[in-house]
Amino acid sequence: MPSHYLHIFTRRNAALLLLLGFSSGLPLALTSGTLQAWMAVENIDIKTIGFFSLVGQAYVFKFLWSPLMDRYTPPFLGRRRGWLLITQLLLIVGIALMGFMQPGRDLTLLASLAVLVAFCSASQDIVFDAWKTDILPAEERGSGAAISVFGYRLAMLVSGGLALWLADRFLGWHAIWWLMAAMMVPGLIATLLAKEPNEAVVQPRTLEEAVIAPLRDFFTRNNAWLILSLIVLYKLGDAFAASLTTIFLIRGVGFDAGDVGLVNKTLGLFATILGALYGGVLMQRLSLYRALMLFGILQALSNMAYWLLSVTDKHLYSMAAAVFAENLCGGMGTAAFVALLMTLCNKSFSATQFALLSALAAVGRVYVGPVAGWFVESWGWPTFYAFSVAAALPGLILLAGCKRTLDRAQHAEFVPRTLWPQAYRWAIRLLLLGCALAAGGLILLALGATGLLHSNPLLSPLFSSAAGFGLAGVVLGTLLDYLAGRQTA
Repeated sequence: MPSHYLHIFTRRNAALLLLLGFSSGLPLALTSGTLQAWMAVENIDIKTIGFFSLVGQAYVFKFLWSPLMDRYTPPFLGRRRGWLLITQLLLIVGIALMGFMQPGRDLTLLASLAVLVAFCSASQDIVFDAWKTDILPAEERGSGAAISVFGYRLAMLVSGGLALWLADRFLGWHAIWWLMAAMMVPGLIATLLAKEPNEAVVQPRTLEEAVIAPLRDFFTRNNAWLILSLIVLYKLGDAFAASLTTIFLIRGVGFDAGDVGLVNKTLGLFATILGALYGGVLMQRLSLYRALMLFGILQALSNMAYWLLSVTDKHLYSMAAAVFAENLCGGMGTAAFVALLMTLCNKSFSATQFALLSALAAVGRVYVGPVAGWFVESWGWPTFYAFSVAAALPGLILLAGCKRTLDRAQHAEFVPRTLWPQAYRWAIRLLLLGCALAAGGLILLALGATGLLHSNPLLSPLFSSAAGFGLAGVVLGTLLDYLAGRQTA
């Protein structure tokens, strides 16, 4: 690889992206796997441990308060760095305080601190995503995404597997939280050293403008609905393949849990990081569209490695090869996908729009699990992994239809839509109706969890209707974009 393509990784922003990516990824594993492991060691019942997994909902709904971080500017360091500093200081305090708790004695207070840490971590993600979107020029977004993914994944390894090992063998559980709090300090230093993005970009003047304007800005663009569908579907095949990997390797193929943990977690993480970094280098020579198409095809084909594993004899080296290939191509696709999200954001609303787009990107990953389990039970592992290749095709087809839009978006040219405004309004109404019904279902679900509402027959119809109306809106908008594109051509 020519040295000038690697030069990007030696620049000042590269070190800041690495440290801020590390700071962004560190709290995630702490409030999920690491916290659950601590509670298991302290003999907390499984029902309570399962309830603690709800603290991670902050990462799903972070788009709800992202407009506040676009609208308001702290009185120090500017709009992006000011919020970064506030969230990082709160994270250091929150993580350190968790080290003073005893799960068997301070369960309520521990839950409150875990919610605070998850909320501040999600808020830090909002601002970090906005900062890198604002600060990186178009030609550096691929490599910038790769470096931030590297830091993020490295932090999850440190706060996940390494933290568990240190807590078990050397430091104990209380000291490990204090150590993780100390490891947030480099990210705080990076915030102080970073430059504030160009304030010539007009920021929202009112809270209403911060909430409504980002949605209006996005949904009045040419091909907005096609892009929306692309975001949901681009990583769908990858999500299918990854959703049941551990179960497949243990139950489907018959490997020992220890071998699976060593290969799937360690080698898989290394391959993801390598794929993200190599993808970032390649993106300096490719347009965003070509990188997305190339890496998307590689993502789909890499799923065939698991199909081969399901129809051949069990061997440790074949498992390692399959895990390495799938995670390597998935890492390359992730680098290009994060660059896509940055490209689609208007810098005036980058915090809000990135939070919304990343939430949409998580739809496939979150909801593919139940479908995947049913598919395997009905058709078996070989058919499942063959289907995961086919599941990647709709995203690639949509990508082909968005080529001109992406080429213009790389230069911040968002072409306004002109055709059929009334029909597009119906697409938005259907989508908003689906969101409103889903919100109602979540409220009923929360009331049931607190014991205020024991059973409600409306719950299932509400979620089914929400999915139906939301999907109808997206399909209608996508169809209108396709027809508008043909008419314009």
